[in-house]
Amino acid sequence: MRLLRDHPVVPGERWVYSAGFNVGPALTDTGRIDTELDDLRGLAAAGARVALLSHQGSAKDGTARHLDYLAGYLGRRLGREVRYLPACSSRQAQSWAAELRDGEIALFGNVRLEAGEERGDRELAAALARLGDRVAVGGFSKAHRRHASNVGILDFLPGYAASSLLGETELLRPWAAGGGTAGSVAVLGGVKAEKTVVGLESLTRAYDVVIPGGVVLNTLLAVSGHAIGDSELGTEAERCAAVARTVLGRRHRARVHLPRTVLITGPEGATRTVDVEEGVPDGWAIVDFDLERWAVDAVREAGRVLVAGTPGRHAEGNHRAAAAVLGAREPGDPHTLLLGGDTVAELAWTGPRSTGGGSALHYLADGTCAVIEALENNRKNGVGDHAA
Repeated sequence: MRLLRDHPVVPGERWVYSAGFNVGPALTDTGRIDTELDDLRGLAAAGARVALLSHQGSAKDGTARHLDYLAGYLGRRLGREVRYLPACSSRQAQSWAAELRDGEIALFGNVRLEAGEERGDRELAAALARLGDRVAVGGFSKAHRRHASNVGILDFLPGYAASSLLGETELLRPWAAGGGTAGSVAVLGGVKAEKTVVGLESLTRAYDVVIPGGVVLNTLLAVSGHAIGDSELGTEAERCAAVARTVLGRRHRARVHLPRTVLITGPEGATRTVDVEEGVPDGWAIVDFDLERWAVDAVREAGRVLVAGTPGRHAEGNHRAAAAVLGAREPGDPHTLLLGGDTVAELAWTGPRSTGGGSALHYLADGTCAVIEALENNRKNGVGDHAA
C-alpha cells in the first residue's frame, strides 16, 4: 500500500480524507475521531487542502443525520477552524472543495445520507473523487465495508493508508491467535450478524473459550433446542443459525459457554431470572445472563481476553455478564482488548481498545479486510500514478 506518512505533502495538494467517525451529537466516545487527528494536523501543517468525509448512522434505518456538530469538536482539537459543508457529492460540494485554501480542512456532508454509499455505487464514488486529487483512507471502523467513500473512491484516485488504519492493524495482529499456554477467551455480544457469521465462526477456531452474549447467545440457545421467547435474533437469523449449528457440531473448537440462568424482561419492563432448561416464555426476552464459575475462572486465568460487543443489554442497565468478565481482569490489563464503538463507549475500561468492531473481527479472521485489499489493488493497478 501507499502510506500517507511516506508521502511528502506540498502546499496546495488537494486531498480527500475518508474517515469513519460514526459518533452521535452526544460525543459519548470520540476515539474514532481522535485517532485521525495527527494525520489531519500533518496535512494542514504542510499546506494541503483537505475535504474530510465521514459517515454516521445508516440510510437503511433512517439514523443518518448531518454532521454539523462534529465541526466544532474537530476545530477545538485541531486548533484551527473546521467549516462544515453540508453536501459531499453535488456540484456545489465540488465547488466548495475547489475553493479550499492551503492548510484548510473542511468537513463535508455525511456520506450515509447518499443512497449509493452503502452499496458502493460507482457514480457516487466518482463524484466523491472529484473533491480532491488524492485520497487518504482511515476510518478503520468501516474498513470491512465495500462502500463508495472508502473502497469505491479508490478506483479513481491514488490511495494512501492513514496512520489510524496502520495503527489498528498493528494493534490487532497479535490477537489473531490464542493466548499461548495461559489460554485465551473471546466474549461476543451485540446484535449484528457479523458477530455470529464472522466472530463465532472464526474465534471458536482460534481461542480456547468463547463466551457468547446478545444475539449470538440467543441464536446458540435456539439451535440447541431451548425456548427463547421473544429474544432478539437479528436481521440474518437463518444465516446465523446455520453458522451456529456448524460451530456446535465441530469437533475441534473452543469451549462455548452456555449459561444455566438468564435474566429476562417482559411486560411493562418486569425482569426475572430463569433457568435456561425451563425456557423463556413468550412475551419475554433475554437481556443478560450469569457466567458459570468455570467461565469466570477461565477469564481470570487467561493470557488474553478479547471483548467484542457488550454481552448483555448494557445500555439498558443489564450489567451482570459484563461486570463478571471485566471484574475478573485487573483494571487496565494490557492483555484485555475491547473492540468496537458501542463496546468501548458503554464499558468502563482503561486498557487497550480498538475503534473497529466488525472490521476488527474480519481482520482477526482473515488477516485483511476490504479497504486493505482495495488499497493494495490501487497501488498494484497504478491508479493515479500521474498524481502520485
